[in-house]
Amino acid sequence: MDAIIIEDESLSAERLLHLVQKVDGAINVKGILGSVESSKEWFRDNSPPDLIFLDIQLGDGTAFDFLSEVDIVSSIIFTTAYDEYAIRAFKYNSIDYLLKPIEKNALISAVAKMKNAPLKTNTDRHELRSLRKIVSGEYKKRFLVKVGEQFKNLEVDNVAYFSYYEGSCAVTTKDNNRWPIDYSLDQVEEVVNPIDFFRVNRQFIVNAHSIKEIHTYFNSRLILALNPENTKEVVVSRDRVNDFKRWLDC
Repeated sequence: MDAIIIEDESLSAERLLHLVQKVDGAINVKGILGSVESSKEWFRDNSPPDLIFLDIQLGDGTAFDFLSEVDIVSSIIFTTAYDEYAIRAFKYNSIDYLLKPIEKNALISAVAKMKNAPLKTNTDRHELRSLRKIVSGEYKKRFLVKVGEQFKNLEVDNVAYFSYYEGSCAVTTKDNNRWPIDYSLDQVEEVVNPIDFFRVNRQFIVNAHSIKEIHTYFNSRLILALNPENTKEVVVSRDRVNDFKRWLDC
């Protein structure tokens, strides 16, 4: 199995190379690349490896700058020194990752997982766009809402859920205020962080912290009790139940 290490810190790269050679002699590391540009150039001139160990933060950009410009068919194991919040994003997207400093047992587990699921869609474009936004902080921080004859900035951190009623979208805050916003739910879904918000059905996008209770419901669905309460039933669509459980458990 051929592999490439993309890592801009030479000591980290050498340590990872040593660990890879130690835990799996069948992995042939063909090279170490230290930047977005050198990685793009290498992939233009060489056949893709079976596996890429890819650092998130590189000297001239991020892993996602590289992935947005190169059509990758290799399996990817990300390496990262990011905090727990970013790690939740990797878990949510079912992405394989190694947290620095990389430990031997973690490497063994990641490689074994990759070998057992070689067709896993590590480079799914939707997942990568989501991760890129999370790492770069590109998700929306606030919404402009109209309050009477005035406008105010509403921090996304204060949002309990978004809802759709009679042709318009509204936002409900944690202190139980509700205002219309000039977005569709489809647009909201694209601009809020998927680690914090989940679209449970066609009418609701909920913040994880607003979920007070979860109950089983007929036809393999779930029904939610939210805080603040909503007058309508908030039911997790059957086709979203598994993703919803994975979202809460990340």
